[in-house]
Amino acid sequence: MRVVIVGGGEAGYHVAKSLSEKNDVVVIEKRSDACERLGMLDVQVMHRNGADIRVLKEAGVRKADLVVAMTGVDEINILVCMGAKLISKGVKTIARVSNPDYIDKPVDHREELGMDALICPELSLAREIAQVVSIPSALDVGDFVDGKVKMMEFVVKEDHEIAGKRLRDADLPDNCIITGIFRGRKLLIPHGDDVVQLGDRVVLVGRSEMIDVLQASVGLGWRGREQKILIVGGGDVGFYLLKELTKASYDITIMDRNKDRCAMLAECFPGVLVIHGDGTDLQLLEEEDLLKKDVVVSVTDRDETNLLSSLLAKELGVGKVISRTEHTEYAPLFEMVGVDVAINPILATVNEVMKFTMQVGISSIINLEGEKANLIEITARKGSKVIDKPLEDIRFPKDAIVCVIVKGSRVIVPSGKDTIEAGDKVVIFSLPGAVGAVEKLFK
Repeated sequence: MRVVIVGGGEAGYHVAKSLSEKNDVVVIEKRSDACERLGMLDVQVMHRNGADIRVLKEAGVRKADLVVAMTGVDEINILVCMGAKLISKGVKTIARVSNPDYIDKPVDHREELGMDALICPELSLAREIAQVVSIPSALDVGDFVDGKVKMMEFVVKEDHEIAGKRLRDADLPDNCIITGIFRGRKLLIPHGDDVVQLGDRVVLVGRSEMIDVLQASVGLGWRGREQKILIVGGGDVGFYLLKELTKASYDITIMDRNKDRCAMLAECFPGVLVIHGDGTDLQLLEEEDLLKKDVVVSVTDRDETNLLSSLLAKELGVGKVISRTEHTEYAPLFEMVGVDVAINPILATVNEVMKFTMQVGISSIINLEGEKANLIEITARKGSKVIDKPLEDIRFPKDAIVCVIVKGSRVIVPSGKDTIEAGDKVVIFSLPGAVGAVEKLFK
């Protein structure tokens, strides 16, 4: 495909990096330093203003398959998509937006305005954090097949029922399966005789209705009193996170350095305690008793602030700290020095864009442990190589396994005898290197 990307900042760079392996990519960027970084990729870089329709024409939008607007300004991204549609009605367009006035879900579609997809990384991040908050040991939580299937990654602790047991003896609820175990730097695709060890990071996939049963049987859920949560940072992510968390029963406090922002948050969320202050001010945190919380979430737009406030919280005894990081390469470093969960909004954006370039019916992609593994939801198509054959007869890549098959309302954890039919939704656990082979099977 020919892809034109407008905006080569952190998000645009990673979209370009992911798409450049299999596509002809042009990136338009105004900043010299960003252009220099982009020059290290196998892409064409134009040091120009992508909001200029003449520049879009020069970049080849008339012959492009996809235009992706990834600048940091919502209005420019919308304008770029509208301009691209004026040049070529057949081109697909994607705009990154952050303002709640423009979007109320992570991905939306506004074809009538010239945008095939609107993507809100901040709202995607907030929803992911809200799901992780809901389960004390959870590192990641995600939904598939319109909520019928759920994924949960968690750390195995001493009080968990599965600790020290072989998988075959784990007594998991029906329609749930452990698809992967991260042990140190290793990733195991487990078998029945593998033993779950303390500290393992386990990936579970199964029918959503069984998650409550699973939390009780494995020992993952919150117990007893209402949980106390402190959010550091009241920007777009903090605002979206409050909207998500106030749907449940939590004792929530949020703090921000901007007085006007605090006033707005207090007006919008009357049940939330809003404090005007700095999340890295140890004296303030101790005076206000703000770190006697179950969870501290740091979501300012500065990595340094998020890291420092998270480490302060951890040092003062907070059970779970979650931090936003704007740089994908920082996430493992944050966790290495003590942050429980470091989440980056860019990977979700990259995944949404990638779905537009793939030639199979991929509905959802979730990255695990950064990009060490993927969970992919694919709709099986008539005529593909996987249709109407027992799974044991399909030459599936060794680094990918079928976790779940959804047939209408039925969720099946399959055996080798089960078959995939046209229209089935299939959730696959895969290492990144096997995604291409999986894609070929489902063409």
